[in-house]
Amino acid sequence: MKMLTKWRLLSLFTMIALILSGCGQPYLSALRPAGEVAQTQYDLMVLSTAIMVGVIAVVSVIFIYVLMKFRRKSEDEIPKQVEGSHKLEIIWTVIPILLLLILAVPTVASTFNLANVSPMEKKNKDGKTDVLVVNVRANLYWWEFEYPNEEIITSQDLVVPTDEKVYFNLKASDVKHSFWIPSAGGKMDTNTDNVNKFWLEFDSYGADAAGGLFYGKCAELCGPSHALMDFKVKALPRDEFDQWVADMQAVKEPVQAETATAQEGQEIFNNSCIGCHAVTPANTTNEAARIGPNLTNFGERSRIAGVLDHSEEDLKKWIKDPEAYKPGNLMTDKYADLSEEELDALTEYLMGLKVQK
Repeated sequence: MKMLTKWRLLSLFTMIALILSGCGQPYLSALRPAGEVAQTQYDLMVLSTAIMVGVIAVVSVIFIYVLMKFRRKSEDEIPKQVEGSHKLEIIWTVIPILLLLILAVPTVASTFNLANVSPMEKKNKDGKTDVLVVNVRANLYWWEFEYPNEEIITSQDLVVPTDEKVYFNLKASDVKHSFWIPSAGGKMDTNTDNVNKFWLEFDSYGADAAGGLFYGKCAELCGPSHALMDFKVKALPRDEFDQWVADMQAVKEPVQAETATAQEGQEIFNNSCIGCHAVTPANTTNEAARIGPNLTNFGERSRIAGVLDHSEEDLKKWIKDPEAYKPGNLMTDKYADLSEEELDALTEYLMGLKVQK
């Protein structure tokens, strides 16, 4: 009965594993690649899995064959004694070497290809690159994205064009993090003492399947809110990306509040929040204004703090008690004393921070 119970549990876990292996959304699954890097990594996973399954199948067949053919048939029978076979030894030495080469050659070739960031090192006559470069800075527990050629900065939402390579400089401002967009490829560490570089590509077909929005995550345990350190990736056609860049570059001054309530909220923001949050996308050397995420286009984002729905109700909850949603964040307890009227005003102002009509 105990053996039967164990087999039932094994069967149950096997069924659950098979069911879960089919889970995954196009915006978050490494098994549904949406770019050249992700496709290359997926193909390598398929190749290695095929080799492993093939080896297991062959060994299992040999095992069953030997078990049946050379089993002891009587008490007096003594099996034929075989002390060695040069032919077998050569076979089981050569085959693993061949399998290793089959796996190693494409893996090494892909590694060198994916590590080739030479285009981002070449400067044109204007001192800029001819390719799109994004400087990623990881913070506890949010992400900043700087576009040096375009001279703009944004946070939490990475905006990229489809069907072309995007090059990244990765760095952390506090502790080690790891930059990962499962559907597009990666992942790579962000360190405080050096800059890591790599590139990704987002194909238009994968972007359409994901609704133009992918999820990115921190893949390195970095603190109590590590699991909540998400960001979003908006993959746009090149013309729409250029329009987004132009709209961001056009913002020279903070977006002005339109209603009386929003104006009151802007005043509260200027008195309490602007010391940590910038509301213009231009590059800034004022590190104090980069303690918190850049909020220039906060009203256009798809999530609040990377994890909450983008709604006024959830924004109020976040401002009032951010510790409840992201333990250990730097904003904790700073705005707990706001009245309901002040909270409403600040919320209306923040939701109105939009650069695209």
